[in-house]
Amino acid sequence: MEQSSMGRGLDILVALAHRTAEGLRGTSVADLAREMDRDRSQLSRSLDAMAREEFAVREPRSVSLHWRLYADALDVTAHRLRTDGHTALEGMVGETGESCYLGVLAGDTTVTIAERVPRGSKQVGSWIGRPYPAYCSDCGQALLVDADDEEIASVFARTEFLRHGPNTPVDLDDFRRRLAATRTRGYSIVDEEAEPGLYSVAAPVRDFRGEVVAALQVVGPRTRLAPATDACADSVLRWADWLEKTLRGDTPAFP
Repeated sequence: MEQSSMGRGLDILVALAHRTAEGLRGTSVADLAREMDRDRSQLSRSLDAMAREEFAVREPRSVSLHWRLYADALDVTAHRLRTDGHTALEGMVGETGESCYLGVLAGDTTVTIAERVPRGSKQVGSWIGRPYPAYCSDCGQALLVDADDEEIASVFARTEFLRHGPNTPVDLDDFRRRLAATRTRGYSIVDEEAEPGLYSVAAPVRDFRGEVVAALQVVGPRTRLAPATDACADSVLRWADWLEKTLRGDTPAFP
């Protein structure tokens, strides 16, 4: 059966989105036609129509997605972080029995945007909206896991590394060493860096662009969480993967 014009248009958008996700800002019509196994002239006419409707941008030698689509996609991502993020947190609490949080980066701090605590939790008040220094937070390490040295230096350019716990990083180089361990593991561990007796595990969450936009955390007393590190890490990694897939528009099965 011949594909509809809408179907062909969606295929073009998907192809452009895939190339963008791979770090390619634009592509030539010839390359896109070759990749999609489409007639170049027909594809060019479709792209002209998409440009008129602001789905694509046509330039003399390249074509790319229109910025409006990014803005819309980012709005959807922010919404789904909060809605599907709650689902992930509920799953993590059910598996670990510990308090779980979803955080984002704000300057040199992390801010909780969603939380779930188990029944009987002794947590006083809510962490939602409260900033915390990124340099001594498992969430901070997870959120900066893909950042290069220049970006990390920029984030902490005006930060004073104050002591919050017995193992708080003392300076930028110390933070970078701990971040290197996080990259190797794929998740962060903060052991009495944020405050005495506190232990936490976090994993990054990437959006449709492959960029880290949030982090899922399991937080609790060191005496209980440290022996359960592997189980907590397994839970946070599986739910982070699930949340990433939902942000990309997939419909993954629950972990």
